[in-house]
Amino acid sequence: MACNSPEPIFPPSLEIPVIDISGYLRGEASATSVIASSFASAARAPGFFQITGHNVSPALIARLLARLAAFFALPLETKNSIHRNKSSALRGFEAVGEQRLEEGFSDCKEGFMVGPERSAEGARFLQGPNQWLEETEVEGLKEVVLEYFSEMRALSGTMFRLIALSLGVDEHYFDEFATSRDSIANCRAHRYPPASEEVAKNSRGIGAHTDFGALTLLLQDKIGGLEVFHRPTQTWHPVQALEGAFVVNVGDMLERWTNNHYASTLHRVISPTSGQYRYSVAFFNEGLLDQLVECIPTCLKQGDIPLYEPVLVETHLRDRYGKSY
Repeated sequence: MACNSPEPIFPPSLEIPVIDISGYLRGEASATSVIASSFASAARAPGFFQITGHNVSPALIARLLARLAAFFALPLETKNSIHRNKSSALRGFEAVGEQRLEEGFSDCKEGFMVGPERSAEGARFLQGPNQWLEETEVEGLKEVVLEYFSEMRALSGTMFRLIALSLGVDEHYFDEFATSRDSIANCRAHRYPPASEEVAKNSRGIGAHTDFGALTLLLQDKIGGLEVFHRPTQTWHPVQALEGAFVVNVGDMLERWTNNHYASTLHRVISPTSGQYRYSVAFFNEGLLDQLVECIPTCLKQGDIPLYEPVLVETHLRDRYGKSY
């Protein structure tokens, strides 16, 4: 399947597609063809979909969310001992209000970010060691977070192979970009404090934005609050929490790479009004710093020219991170 397939029709309700990838994981050729076609349609519009049939165990997810709840419940002074400002790779804790992704709103969330464990020696942008509390503070936190990170990195590699098939290129087209030792990936856990309905009208859990990198995999709990923007009608639509599913969305880098055939869609999180904290964990795959992002051949019709100049991944990421902090 090539990029220049017919324009999709937006459903009036902007339902977020749900795609079962189990057939691909079982190596079923007919199922893989259907899945790749579904990926192509969903990545074009609305740029968001959910996947089921993956191999990440519910038990691991439950352990992760329990340990993260224990971490975020710690005193602020304890969490600040591993603040991201102490990390050259932006790893560690981030307090409420420190990031701003939408003009006029500070994000009303706490965060905790990790990436691949590696030495600070020779590290480049967004590379380096993680920061951890003492094991006595939150027993099992490091173990479960790193196990989850490993599982999500593998799942992200699977997503990129399906994306490659959906674009009509070799299945392994993105392998080095997405899964090599030096690929930039990070996992951000968030806790959103509850707000009254009145306060929520004028606040954001996360302000409206598009994602910086190539592809995002999001675990969200049942509280909800994630919304996607529908440009044709200028309306916001919720992404319903689906147990056992991951939300997948296209980032700016992949939109650029595909010459706007795949859409990096504006989205936000509304502050929860349920009286409960909302938890989510986003896995961002942002690729190799030295990768040159230029129009994929199947995304360019004969006689057309690319919409973007080629750009290095590192140049793109430095620009976007610099603007959000």
